[in-house]
Amino acid sequence: MSKLSTATKRLLLGRPFRSDTLGHDLLPKRIALPVFASDALSSVAYAPEEIFLVLSIAGLSAYAFSPWIGLAVAAVLVIVVASYRQNVRAYPSGGGDYEIATKNLGATAGLTVGSALMVDYVLTVAVSLSSAAANIGSAVPFVAQHKVLFAIAAIAILAAVNLRGLREAGKAIAFPTYAFVACMLAMLGWGLVQIFVLGEDLRAESAEFELVAEQTDLTAIAFIFLLARAFSSGCAALTGVEAISTGVPAFRKPRARNAATTLFMLGAIAVTLFLGVVFLAQRLGVVVAENPATQLRGAPEGYEQKTLVAQLAQTIFSDVPAAFFLMAVVTAVILVLAANTAYNGFPVLASVLAQNRYLPRQLHTRGDRLAFSNGIVFLSGLAIVFVWVFDAEVTKLIQLYIVGVFVAFSLGQAGMVRHWTRFLATETDPASRGRMQRSRSVNVIGFVATTAVLLIVLVTKFTAGAWIAVATMVVIFGVMKAIRRHYDTIAAELEGVEWDGVLPSRTHSIVLVSTLHLPTLRALAYARATRPDTLEAITVNVDEEDTRKLVREWERSDLTIPLKVVESPYREITRPVLDYVRRVRRDSPRDVVTVFIPEYVVGHWWEQILHNQSALRLKSRLLFQPGVMVTSVPWQLRSSAAVGRERIDSAPGAVRRGLDKEEQQ
Repeated sequence: MSKLSTATKRLLLGRPFRSDTLGHDLLPKRIALPVFASDALSSVAYAPEEIFLVLSIAGLSAYAFSPWIGLAVAAVLVIVVASYRQNVRAYPSGGGDYEIATKNLGATAGLTVGSALMVDYVLTVAVSLSSAAANIGSAVPFVAQHKVLFAIAAIAILAAVNLRGLREAGKAIAFPTYAFVACMLAMLGWGLVQIFVLGEDLRAESAEFELVAEQTDLTAIAFIFLLARAFSSGCAALTGVEAISTGVPAFRKPRARNAATTLFMLGAIAVTLFLGVVFLAQRLGVVVAENPATQLRGAPEGYEQKTLVAQLAQTIFSDVPAAFFLMAVVTAVILVLAANTAYNGFPVLASVLAQNRYLPRQLHTRGDRLAFSNGIVFLSGLAIVFVWVFDAEVTKLIQLYIVGVFVAFSLGQAGMVRHWTRFLATETDPASRGRMQRSRSVNVIGFVATTAVLLIVLVTKFTAGAWIAVATMVVIFGVMKAIRRHYDTIAAELEGVEWDGVLPSRTHSIVLVSTLHLPTLRALAYARATRPDTLEAITVNVDEEDTRKLVREWERSDLTIPLKVVESPYREITRPVLDYVRRVRRDSPRDVVTVFIPEYVVGHWWEQILHNQSALRLKSRLLFQPGVMVTSVPWQLRSSAAVGRERIDSAPGAVRRGLDKEEQQ
C-alpha cells in the first residue's frame, strides 16, 4: 500500500526537488505574465457582462450608459496599474499590500489587508471557475447542467498542477493564456473591420429580443444607485492586479523592473480587451438579462441565454462556426486558469502570515516540489465550499467579489503615501525628492480612486451579499489574532523563565506488560539499560484467566523485575494505568516516572488498525501528566522490513548509501 501511494504521488507530482534548486524555478516575463495576470486578463470574459446585467434591471435604454461605465472602470484600472508599479519597485520582497500596510500603517492594518486578500483569492477561484462553467456551457449543454461538478473538477486539476511546482504550472497555462488574448484580439479586430471597413450591420441574435425592465419607475437617485452598482460590478476587471506585487520574488532578476514591465503589459492588454468588448456588445445590440425567463420577450421556446462573449463570437464569426467554438473553448480554459493567479498569490501570502505567526506554521513550509503545498490544498478546499454553497452561479458570487481586493488596494495605497512621506522627510537630493514626489502623487491618486470604488462597492453590494465577504474577513482577522496570541503565549512560556538545571532526584521506570513475549523482553531490557532507581513491570487485569497465566509464566522465568497486577473492574486499560502513575508521582513528587510501552512496527495501514490502539490511547493521555516521560520500544514485524527496504531504495543516492551502510553495521 505504501509503495502504491508513493508511486501515485510521484506520478501526480513528480520527483521531489532539492532546496538548493529553488533559484532555478524563477520565471521570465513571458511566463510570469500568464502566471500572475491570467485572472485580470480573463475578467474581460465576465466583468463587461456584469455591467450589462445590472443595467438590464432598468431596461434597454440603460445600456446607453455602458460605454461611460466601461471608460470609468478602465480609468481606475490604469490608475491601479500605475500605482502598483510604484509598489513593486519600493517593496520587491513579495509581501505586497500586506507588507506595505504593516510597515507603514501598523500591524492591525496589515492584518486587515491579509484577511481581505485571503477572501479575495478564494473568491477568485470560485468566480473564475463558475464563469468558465457558464462560458463552456454556452457551447456544451452538459456542462451548463452540471456547473458545480465542472467547477469542483477544475479546482482539483488546478491544485494538482500547482502542486507540481511553479515553473510547470507556468508552462501549463502560458499557451492557453496567449491563445485567449490572440482570439479575443482577432474577434474584436474582425468585428471592427466588418463594421467600419466592410460596412456590415452586425446584430447579435438577442438584439431582436425585447428586454423588459424589472423596475420602470426608478427615481433619479435610484437610477444613479443602479449606475454605481453597475460600475462596482464592472470593477471585477481589476482583480488580479495585486497578484504581481505578491509574486515579485518569483521573477527573474532584476525582479522589480521585470514585475513593473509585466504590470504595464497587463494593463495595456486588459484595458484594450475590456473596452473592446463593451463597445462591440453595445454596437451589436447584445442583450443579457439578470432573469432571462421573465425579462426576455420574443426569445424562442427553450432559449438558453449565452454569455456576452459567446454572443459576440457567434455574431462576428457567424460564417465560421469552428471559430465560435474555439472562442468558447479558449474563454473557458482561460477562466479555469485564471484561478491560477490565486494559486500563486494565496500560498505565498499564507506563508508570509505564517512566518509572522498569524497562521499555522505548516503553511510556511514548501512541499516536495518547492511549492507551498499546504496553502494550495487549503485554498482548494475553501474554494470548493464557496462553489458548492453558491451553486457555481457567477451572479451570486460576484456580489461577494472585489470587496476584499479593494480593501487591500485602498490600505496598500495609503501605506505607500505614508512610505514616500517618511522618505521625503529625510531626503535632501533634489533629483531623488522629485522622483519621490511624483511617485507619491501617483499613489495619492490611487488611494483616492480605490477608496471611492470601495465605498461604492460597499454601498451598492452590501445587502446583496457583500456582507458575507465582510463577515468572513472579520472572522479570519479574529482567528489570525487568536493564533498570534497563542504563539506569543507559548513563546513567552518557553523562553521567559530560565531553567534551573536541577535534575530529578530519582527515576522510577514502569514497563507495561500484556504478554510475556519478545517485544516485552526487549522493553524490559531497554528499561534496565537506562539504570533507573526503581524498575517494575505492571499489567492491567482485564481478564482473570490471561492475568493468572501471565503471572505463572513470570514466576517460572528468570526475570528479577517485579510484576504488579493493577485491577480494572470495568475492563479498562488507560484509566488504571493513569491512576497508578499518579499514585507513584504523589508518593514521590520529585521522582520522574518513565513509562516504557512495547509497540509493533507494521508495514501496512490495515495492520496499524489491528495493533497499537491501546498504546496510542495511553500515550496520548500520559503526555498530559506532569513529571512523566513516555518511551516507545518498537518491535519490527516482518511486514515492516519490506517497507523499510522500499523507503531506502526510494531515497536520494547519498541518503540511500548512508542507510545501507548503517543497516550493514
